[in-house]
Amino acid sequence: MIDFRPVAHILGILTAAVGVMMLLPAMVDRIADQANWKVFITCASVTVLSGGLCALATRGTDYRGLNTRQAFLLTVGAWALMPVFGALPFMLAGLPGGWTHAYFEAMSGVTTTGTTVYVGLDDLAPGLLLWRSILQWLGGLGIVIVALVFLPAMKVGGMQYFRAEAFDTMGKVMPRAIDISKALLQTYLILTAVAAMVFMFLGMSGFEAVNHAMTTIATGGFSTSDESFGKFDAATQYAGGVLMVLAGLPFIRYVQLVNGSAAPLWRDIQVRAFLRWLVYAVAAIVAYRLLRGEAAVAADVLRESFFNVVSLFTGTGYGTADVASWGDFPLLVVLVVGFIGACTASTGCSLKVFRYLVMFEALRARIAQLRHPSSAVVMRLDGRPLDDDVVRSVVVLFFAFVSTYLVLAVLLTMTGLDTRTALTAAWTAICNIGPAYGPEVGPTGAVDGFPQAAKWLMVGGMFLGRLELLAVLVLLLPRFWRG
Repeated sequence: MIDFRPVAHILGILTAAVGVMMLLPAMVDRIADQANWKVFITCASVTVLSGGLCALATRGTDYRGLNTRQAFLLTVGAWALMPVFGALPFMLAGLPGGWTHAYFEAMSGVTTTGTTVYVGLDDLAPGLLLWRSILQWLGGLGIVIVALVFLPAMKVGGMQYFRAEAFDTMGKVMPRAIDISKALLQTYLILTAVAAMVFMFLGMSGFEAVNHAMTTIATGGFSTSDESFGKFDAATQYAGGVLMVLAGLPFIRYVQLVNGSAAPLWRDIQVRAFLRWLVYAVAAIVAYRLLRGEAAVAADVLRESFFNVVSLFTGTGYGTADVASWGDFPLLVVLVVGFIGACTASTGCSLKVFRYLVMFEALRARIAQLRHPSSAVVMRLDGRPLDDDVVRSVVVLFFAFVSTYLVLAVLLTMTGLDTRTALTAAWTAICNIGPAYGPEVGPTGAVDGFPQAAKWLMVGGMFLGRLELLAVLVLLLPRFWRG
């Protein structure tokens, strides 16, 4: 029998913390003389009270001894609960679309997807803009902690890689998780502060810099303007691209770097693969666009291609140009890199580079076995042996991911969306990327014109994609609840 009290206690604390964070946009709106500050105070009170009562009702429980099943419940519960309270400011502020739009925006925020249902961001109250960024910042931090602390139990590749380097969190999750979480929080804060200073140095206002720093490091993609990064100059776009690349690398490597060990970062096989594949994708699109004879100068083609490919590869979702207008080949390339995603243990989304490396190694070993049936072929990655159960789990995850994408695309088509729109909307939701392409997508990239059923389907896709599918699906197994 699962003891739910430790899970409820931690969820209560997390909920209260989200309520406290609402005081920041309340202060911003109060300073800006916006009436929404009262909305945030009300929402903060409700959220802190709800979380506080839950934590008090379960006080005295041993939350430092979470087992694997409790860790799964905590992970799924946190991402299901945060959007509920995160949506309250959008709802009570009177933004169009009611609860559907409010919950969609909050889910898009905490899953760091970045798809929005709101237009006219330039005229939105600063507190609401900041709240969108805070949701993504919290979601990005949370998913890194979850990836390194709670998801290793799924054995889906990548986490075992770090476990071999003294970051083992199997068995009893706490208190080892607390030590890792503190180190990750410090690193996350440092990267966010550096990003904010870089953006301010390059000409952003303080408010713009803070918001874009949070959503860049979280690879979230929410912007303070309908123009997204197209509002800013070339230097700022290049800086944003580099910072997104940094956010797509394993955060545990930064912890090691801060502790004086740089070698693991440079030697990480998935880091090298990620950077290599990124260069290939950018080069292919730049070459195609130049050979196609686009009117833009080569420097502009390079900048646009670099920024937008990095944005979609890492699942950030910022935009500076209409990628769909570049032609079918560039669109295909960005769709492929979106399905790959950034590195494991980063804030990036999708399947992650490491799992593709695992599958490539499994394929190589299988071909070698067919060529030499009598020989024993050992699967290795970066010099380390790969367990069969890890390979099987990665293959299962890949199959589940692709199957879920196809089912979601079909269901979106059944809501009345154009086929191209449905395919890219399913892609952007399940991969947590941000932009969709098609006739129903607004000129600013907003999906406010989608049918209500399509929006709720995308909400489900964002939730499943962010939690690696299996973390959610495992809760549907009767065996999980029995013992």
